[in-house]
Amino acid sequence: MSESATGRAHDAVLRHIEDSLRSGELKLGDRLPGERALAEQFGISRASVRDAIRSLEVMGVVRSATGSGPNSGTIVVSDPSSALGVALRMHVASHHLPVKDVVEARIMMETWSLEHAASAAWSPEQLDDARRLLEAMDDDALPSQVFTLLDSQFHVALSTLAGNVVVSTMMESMREAIRGYIDDAVERRGGWAEAVDTLRAQHRGIFEAVEARDGERSARLVREHIEWFYGQAI
Repeated sequence: MSESATGRAHDAVLRHIEDSLRSGELKLGDRLPGERALAEQFGISRASVRDAIRSLEVMGVVRSATGSGPNSGTIVVSDPSSALGVALRMHVASHHLPVKDVVEARIMMETWSLEHAASAAWSPEQLDDARRLLEAMDDDALPSQVFTLLDSQFHVALSTLAGNVVVSTMMESMREAIRGYIDDAVERRGGWAEAVDTLRAQHRGIFEAVEARDGERSARLVREHIEWFYGQAI
């Protein structure tokens, strides 16, 4: 099969999966037909089917597992932040997407999220994830890499309060895209013991403003926090 024919076969499988998801014929948790069945359905090679399935895995649409049992086969999932994170990370690594621009986009989305969270319909219990992460970061024995992981999860947890799934997904993907750069920068610069105390105080202030539903203050504090941190680290 020529390269162009292989590409058309690959695209046909992807379009079929997309149409099936859109129509509701396929839903989260459903299992795709096997390679042989899909190959026969489309009149293409099993290799073309495998290429299409790999593409869907990279996009976070399906998960494949070998063997037998309820978790085997190719199952429809939804993990868009992982797929977007991989794509962003690669483009950041290629220097096509400067870290500075990613940070500016993060500030825009996070300030928007915290401003809108002030009037969103969330309950006090929905702050529990952010509160647990805040308390976990108080551990003086945490390595900087673990702290920055908890830090990014804390910000994502707060952003979800605005109720916009797309913004939360983008926040998650951006943290994945640049976390390695942040860890490297923190290690190069040193002075972590002093910086971590400032970060904890800033996190507390942001959390308290969000809890009080003070959108203007929480947005201002998170902007100052992000700009200060990246000014120190990058």
